[in-house]
Amino acid sequence: MEKYQIWIAFGALAVALLSVTASADDVVVLSEDNFEKEVGQDKGALVEFYAPWCGHCKKLAPEYEKLGGSFKKAKSVLIAKVDCDEHKSVCSKYGVSGYPTLQWFPKGSLEPKKYEGPRTAEALAEFVNTEGGTNVKIATAPSSVVVLTAENFNEVVLDETKDVLVEFYAPWCGHCKSLAPTYEKVAAAFKLDGDVVIANLDADKYRDLAEKYEVSGFPTLKFFPKGNKAGEEYGGGRDLDDFVAFINEKSGTSRDGNGQLTSKAGLVESLDVLVKEFVAASGEEKKAVFSRIEEEVGKLQGSAARHGKIYLKAAKNHLEKGSDYAMNEIQRLERILAKSISPAKADEFTLKKNILSAYA
Repeated sequence: MEKYQIWIAFGALAVALLSVTASADDVVVLSEDNFEKEVGQDKGALVEFYAPWCGHCKKLAPEYEKLGGSFKKAKSVLIAKVDCDEHKSVCSKYGVSGYPTLQWFPKGSLEPKKYEGPRTAEALAEFVNTEGGTNVKIATAPSSVVVLTAENFNEVVLDETKDVLVEFYAPWCGHCKSLAPTYEKVAAAFKLDGDVVIANLDADKYRDLAEKYEVSGFPTLKFFPKGNKAGEEYGGGRDLDDFVAFINEKSGTSRDGNGQLTSKAGLVESLDVLVKEFVAASGEEKKAVFSRIEEEVGKLQGSAARHGKIYLKAAKNHLEKGSDYAMNEIQRLERILAKSISPAKADEFTLKKNILSAYA
């Protein structure tokens, strides 16, 4: 069991590192050592000079990452950034006095042109296309946020079978624009949970609904759980991890910020206690504990009932195939999960793997 947990932790770390590497590749990170090796060469380059503590830089970050991802395959253009806190000499050399500063370096030149336009991915792409002679369009992924209107509000939000988080926003609101990319990630993280809905409403357009729910500032976030359709104010933090922790606590889900199930997903405390007895028992005593597991599963409801069936099947296989069954099956599932499979299948196999770990 201990070895298994170590391998799981190592695997999770490896996945995290791969994710960071892939994301970092979209925007080239510049330093004092590589600046003139990357910029002023055979590509035109848009460079963001930023500071890690700068609020406007943080606001720009998701738009700039989107820009980098869209131009990743463009052979004649480089999208790059340099941390001016860490590489002061580079930023000083190019006259940077505020953050973020965006400068365009034409192909073969270290004489920059300052970008003064809007700081959206679309506006930046238009500028880069004009300067670099490219024709790249910003890639937009389908949104996982449910868009509410006067027509569908009651149907979606007041559904007693759903937990619904609603952002009341205004299109002109700066804080709403800053929240948007994080809110999209929250929606993507829970898109496979059928009883969780992440939604938003243009409160400037649908003012009657905003007044009804006492919205006086933007963005306002309200949570409408299954048992309280009057709605309750969300007062937590506005980072991805804050939202994910809130939904997990309120809805009984077990997701991380990437939408993957955590190691706790599918576990039922009352069954875990019985499984410990079951694994330690032998002969007739083991069969007696199996009967108690069967009885406990029969009492469960909702998602716990579905997970209980996995516990029961694992116990049967343990009886029929021996004590090595669980570890052998976990290893098989690990091999499958390491391949490219659909998110739904990943959920299915992760749940099974988590539950089997109680038997290993």
